[in-house]
Amino acid sequence: MISSVLAGCVGTALGYGNGSSDILDECITARMLRLGGTAAATALAVQICIFERAGKGSKVLEKNEDKSLVFREEEGKTLLVPLHPKSSSKELKKFTLDEVAKHNSRDSLWIIVDDMVYDATRYIDKHPGGPLMLENMAGKDCTDVFANYHSARVYKQLLPPMLIGEATNVTVPPHVQDFREVRQELLRRGLFETDMRFYAKMAAWLISLFLLSLYLSIGCTSSTSHMLGAAVMGIFWQQLAGIGHDMGHSGITHNFHFDHSFCSTLVAFMGISVCWWKRNHNTHHIVCNSIEHDPDIQHLPALAVTPEIFKKPFWSTYYNELKAMDAVARFLVSFEHILFYPIMMVARFNLYAQSLIQLCAKEPLHYRQRELICFAVYFLWIGKLVLSLPTWKETIGWLLVSHAVSGLLHVQICCSHFSMEKYHGHAYNDEKDEWYITQLRTTMNFDTPPMLDWVHIGLQFQIEHHLFPRLPRHNLREARRLVKEVCKKHQIHYHEPGFFQANLETLQCLWHTAKAARLTKKGDSGFYESILWDGLTLNG
Repeated sequence: MISSVLAGCVGTALGYGNGSSDILDECITARMLRLGGTAAATALAVQICIFERAGKGSKVLEKNEDKSLVFREEEGKTLLVPLHPKSSSKELKKFTLDEVAKHNSRDSLWIIVDDMVYDATRYIDKHPGGPLMLENMAGKDCTDVFANYHSARVYKQLLPPMLIGEATNVTVPPHVQDFREVRQELLRRGLFETDMRFYAKMAAWLISLFLLSLYLSIGCTSSTSHMLGAAVMGIFWQQLAGIGHDMGHSGITHNFHFDHSFCSTLVAFMGISVCWWKRNHNTHHIVCNSIEHDPDIQHLPALAVTPEIFKKPFWSTYYNELKAMDAVARFLVSFEHILFYPIMMVARFNLYAQSLIQLCAKEPLHYRQRELICFAVYFLWIGKLVLSLPTWKETIGWLLVSHAVSGLLHVQICCSHFSMEKYHGHAYNDEKDEWYITQLRTTMNFDTPPMLDWVHIGLQFQIEHHLFPRLPRHNLREARRLVKEVCKKHQIHYHEPGFFQANLETLQCLWHTAKAARLTKKGDSGFYESILWDGLTLNG
């Protein structure tokens, strides 16, 4: 039957009437019948290897009814472990939330995890994700943040020495309990375990893109081929960034050092520092859309995502500098809705600079030397490629086209947050802005068909990724289904426009801010126009 259908379809394609195999001549019919079985088998193989969704979970565990036990993840595998990693024979000291909140600085940094109080002061500079993540959660209940960034080993080995007491008045809102149950269900079904078939396909895809780009760029002679090669390289960089993003969150092997070291080696192909990315991106996750603390919305003088950015000068805890409007920023922000896409087309050049600045900083970094070597390799082969092109126009054109196409990555990241809610200071103060609510208010998904998931490299599921950052990319769509059910139950807004609508909302946000910037006058919002500046310059 399959053979007949295939033969009929080919007959239609060749123009034989209505496609029925009985009107084909005997030679064509016989050939189609012989090839039909092979074609059907090939189609099935393609379906399994290319289109079948990965990540169904290798092992489903029994539901856990014991409140003293909890599912946690270790290198992707689900373990049933004690809720509190170590019991103490002596009675623990009791602390209220207000008492813990007072210890919110580098000099004295306490956190709460699963109702237990830990003194993490001595661990700040040893934290693999950098000190800013701990500093931004100082004095807070970190239960959900901690669970979504750490493996079972961290609970067992690192937390017990820091234990100093128990929090007495922690309450868990109903929606938080339901979101925690979503995480437990994902763990129970083994969905934190990476399906390596998915990444085998991605590896084959990336190698194909890279080799195709090299062939078109240096193996062909026409200018059109060279520019097409540049475009393919841009797609390669955008797709490779998805792998870097996954590994940066320890979301492939779930082993911090393996994922980090392997990803640092990939710097030789993608030219973006993993050390910089982890410091920047993990901070962004913890303080998403905080005006003072989130580096992903601190883009003056080029962009401002809310008038609050320039209403008055503020201190950026990430860049450790004062951010304020000046004449250049006022001009650029006034036209940012027009400049947005052009800026995104060259944003990759800024990432080179940010990466190298971070690698040259004094802050302790993992695999610094490896990344510096890989950066040298990256610039060496890029330089060799573009200088091999026949004219300077093609050299410049290749660089601009490749970086512009890769700008899809920057557009997607910006659209995921720019138009969402922004806030001053720190979140996670009560049930109105706890971990889950804050992520949902500051993050949007893109409503895309499953067949286009590869295009968006997992970034279309920003909500689920922010809630469960160590969850493998190929399981985010299933997590989306569970998260939406909880949001519907508790009437929590879940924002998921289509890709083009998300772009429109971003442009509207930028236009609103641009109009506000145009209305500013001297003395309104800039440091250079402030009383302090006048005093420093003996002006007035």
